[in-house]
Amino acid sequence: MSALSTPATEQADPARDTDDLAGRPVRPARYPLRWAASAVVAVLAAMFVNMLLTNPAWKWHVVVEYLFAESVLNALWLTIQLTLYGTVIGFALGVILALMRLSSSPLLVAVAWVYIWAFRSIPLIVQLLFWYNLAILYNQISFGIPFGPSFYSVGTMDLISPMAAAVLGLALHQAAYSAEIVRSGVLSVDQGQREAAAALGIPWVRQVRRIILPQAMRTIMPTAGNEVISLFKGTSVVYIMALGELFYRIQVIYNRTGDVVPMLMVATLWYIVLTTLLSIVQFYVERHYAKGALRTLPPTPVQRLRRAASTLRARIAPTRGSTP
Repeated sequence: MSALSTPATEQADPARDTDDLAGRPVRPARYPLRWAASAVVAVLAAMFVNMLLTNPAWKWHVVVEYLFAESVLNALWLTIQLTLYGTVIGFALGVILALMRLSSSPLLVAVAWVYIWAFRSIPLIVQLLFWYNLAILYNQISFGIPFGPSFYSVGTMDLISPMAAAVLGLALHQAAYSAEIVRSGVLSVDQGQREAAAALGIPWVRQVRRIILPQAMRTIMPTAGNEVISLFKGTSVVYIMALGELFYRIQVIYNRTGDVVPMLMVATLWYIVLTTLLSIVQFYVERHYAKGALRTLPPTPVQRLRRAASTLRARIAPTRGSTP
């Protein structure tokens, strides 16, 4: 008999092997590199917090003093207004431009393409200065028949105030980027679904509202959220127009008091707070439009806290029951 052959009586018994494995202790997997990386990050975070708390040059008392000052809150409200107007007008115009680019008309496609190319090529600060100084080119703006008589005229300086120029520059600049975001979302929807909806005789408005838009929003929202946050922070550029938004007001205060770093921290904290709120809104909107794509929606922060609290109570309960 060959040395490699195994007698039938010596063949492995699956049941016996299972019993042997069942008697062995189960040891959790160890991740030494993960623990080492966590320790390094924890030490660096502790050093950063210690630097913030122990260095007197931060002047946290000045930060607390000006954080809720009336002038700062008024400037913050103006920043929110600029962001809101720029977002609403910019995305409304961006939807129109996206539909023009998706049109079968060569003229509409060409006009939309030129607009997007031009406004993405020119820096925002240059656009703001152009609209702010529009009166140099046109003393008055007339309304009437194209290439014909005008019925009403108004001075450019009266019509386009610094606030109007800022909103106009932000909105037109944002529209160029919004158009490409919306267009990419519409193109991400399978063309077969649109053809099937058209074959069933579903009206175009209903196709957009019930079929195209819910699916396109899954692609649009992440990038659109980033654009809104960038626009919120980009409103600081309007300081060149002497508008009293947040960053301009902070500059005025620290030029008067000399507390540069504390006042910059005031602006930083408010930018962080507003950006966090915008991120929360973005999360819930994305979660809403993910209903048709995911089997289980991602848990909200409140649901995660409740789940963590339930897990903690479940771990504490046996410990309390075993205590004499």
